[in-house]
Amino acid sequence: MKLYFVYKGLQKPLVYRGFKGKYIAYGISSLGLGLVLGGLSGAMVNMYMGGLVTIASIAAGLSYTFSKQRSGLHDKTKSKGIFIHRIYLRWGYGKTGI
Repeated sequence: MKLYFVYKGLQKPLVYRGFKGKYIAYGISSLGLGLVLGGLSGAMVNMYMGGLVTIASIAAGLSYTFSKQRSGLHDKTKSKGIFIHRIYLRWGYGKTGI
């Protein structure tokens, strides 16, 4: 019986220019949204205003994405306390009292 080794990867998140995992897509989407907003404002107002809007929106989007990444890959709320969930069950199986 032959044994074949299976390469399972490095088990680390994908990193591109400081962004990890799902935040790579968030960074790309903020770039795209900045270009669209800048293009629209450049077409409606003027070219210089469009350039400023493009630079400002891309910088704001990437800085927001980078700050959200520092909080962790899994953004979960942590509640303190004891929570009791009531279970409402019907006592009879054959009864149709819905």
